[in-house]
Amino acid sequence: MSRMKDKYRKEVVSAMMERHGYKNVMEVPRLVKVVLNIGLGEAIQNAKALESASADLAAISGQHPVTTRSKKSIAAFRLRTGMPIGMKVTLRGERMYEFLDRLINAVMPRMREFSGVSPDAFDGRGNYTLGLKEQIAFPEIEYDKIEKLRGLEIAIATTAKTDEEGRHLLELLGMPFAKDGTE
Repeated sequence: MSRMKDKYRKEVVSAMMERHGYKNVMEVPRLVKVVLNIGLGEAIQNAKALESASADLAAISGQHPVTTRSKKSIAAFRLRTGMPIGMKVTLRGERMYEFLDRLINAVMPRMREFSGVSPDAFDGRGNYTLGLKEQIAFPEIEYDKIEKLRGLEIAIATTAKTDEEGRHLLELLGMPFAKDGTE
């Protein structure tokens, strides 16, 4: 069992029950999935971008990514329906906990000028999304082998009913939220 899952079971559940007054352990919000997404607008001109992004995402997540395709045509961007425009990976179970553990304890401390993540990026239902400007913050990515710096979006889905419950859950798991509301 991963450290993060162990921490959730031993510390987070009891703290959440105490603070929010849950009567049953099953009421306590938990993590459902983590979705990693790389948008590749340049894939329209550069087909090789998909390969390198796929390799990066596979190295970061330990899982083969799925190609996301455009849903509609946009003439201004030279985009047609069905063209590949990104990559995504959905992590659940052990891999999800392992990834979050690495993100919070290894990746975020390595980032330049990092003062915490925005506490305001919740969707109103307790799910949290954060964006990283570059994929090289991950130790699995070799700096010399990357073709281009790409952003990475990380969406964390929880069973929390409110943003406040979701924020408390992630705080207890170790998510470093910025104190003044800035990233």
